[in-house]
Amino acid sequence: MSKRLLPAGDLQGLSPWATELAQTFVLLSSDIALVLDDKGVIQDVAQGGSVPMAPTAHEWIGQPWADTVTGETRDKIALLMQEVSSTGQSRKREINHTSRNGGASIAVSYTAVQLGQGGPVLAVGRDLRSTAAIQQRFLDVQQEMERGYWRARQAESRYRLLFQVATDAVLVVDAADMHILEANQGASALFELGAEQIVGRPASFGFERHSRGPVDELLQTARRSGQPAEIRARLAGRASATTVLATPFRVDDAMRLLVRVRNIEVPGSAADLNTTLARLVDSTSDGVVVTDPSGRILVANPAFLQLVELATETQVKGRPLMDWIGVSDSRLEELIVQVRREGVTRRIASQLLTANAQLSEVEISAALLTEGDQESIGFTIHHVAPRPSLVHALDPLAVTIEGLTARLGSTSLHDLLQETVQMARQHFVRAALQRCGQDRAAAALLLGITSDSLLQSQVPSPAPGAGELPGASG
Repeated sequence: MSKRLLPAGDLQGLSPWATELAQTFVLLSSDIALVLDDKGVIQDVAQGGSVPMAPTAHEWIGQPWADTVTGETRDKIALLMQEVSSTGQSRKREINHTSRNGGASIAVSYTAVQLGQGGPVLAVGRDLRSTAAIQQRFLDVQQEMERGYWRARQAESRYRLLFQVATDAVLVVDAADMHILEANQGASALFELGAEQIVGRPASFGFERHSRGPVDELLQTARRSGQPAEIRARLAGRASATTVLATPFRVDDAMRLLVRVRNIEVPGSAADLNTTLARLVDSTSDGVVVTDPSGRILVANPAFLQLVELATETQVKGRPLMDWIGVSDSRLEELIVQVRREGVTRRIASQLLTANAQLSEVEISAALLTEGDQESIGFTIHHVAPRPSLVHALDPLAVTIEGLTARLGSTSLHDLLQETVQMARQHFVRAALQRCGQDRAAAALLLGITSDSLLQSQVPSPAPGAGELPGASG
């Protein structure tokens, strides 16, 4: 047996006063005090305060202390009793008392002392529920702060993505000779030149004389390291500095550099930055969408939601962009492959399907976005106002042909010709029926076809990628 910390004689004389000592402890500094025999059976219970910590604690008298606690803390009772028996006192241990009605357990921190060798044990406890509640409130506040921080970070990330899609000048540069291969609409606006006038020029052509060397060095660094690199530089004839970011990517066996020039810098705090980016992104009239490499929407701006006539971004997140874009599955796949291979695509004529199944003419541009190993694709969708034309009032077939012509570049020639043939067939069938007073047999004779063929011509099966939008779910 180890040496007792408290000599037996010091407390032996207090043994007859164990109950009174228990009452004194709860009045002075504790919430509950138990008087136990040396076998751990409760002899008396004292509680302090006007509201007892455990209203049914008087029922514990005559029971082993271990029978009043939860199963996972019974071992702590045994350890505490063993410790007080060998040393005369115990260190603090947290015990959970059971609740009579199966409610939440009562957490209590106990320490114990034995009143002389073989005498009664006095266990004094503090209710930990208020401490636990404070700790839980602290954790809740901390978690809410963290959630707020990540919400702010996600909002900033979202607006930065949309902002750079909407405004960044994007150049695709041949890493071998550092000449420009492709340029997007943002580059045309930034350098005030048509895309075809930019292609073929040295990558640093639009920067002022003292910035051209650093820009060339930036491109060389990105090419050598295979990692993104970034500098500040000044455009020719501009007072403010710009951010130039070069990211290497491969096309088959050739290396390309995706160069982004950010001409608008937004100073200020993170909150100011988010507010400013939000205002700039939300005020643009072009739809801006960022998708994953497979074409599923990650983020979209209010202009896109307005174009497709939906209320919230949640309604489009995770869905394929082709649900609204009037190109075939294969054409969209080709477009995504082209963006990932070439870095950018220039404006492509297409159609946009709204939630109310209405079609509108649009032009689509796309650019590759890279962040470390993560790839995404940014799309800008520009609404094209319908062009007035006299044929709209004169000839439905001519109207149809004009609509098909507007889809050049978004639909293959084979699909366009197939759709043209089908629509022309319908036009002539309608004209024959009108001429023959809706007499199908007479109309078939006039057209030189059978009645069965006439019926098939009235309701033709749409070719893949033609007529109805593939995969469109609105």
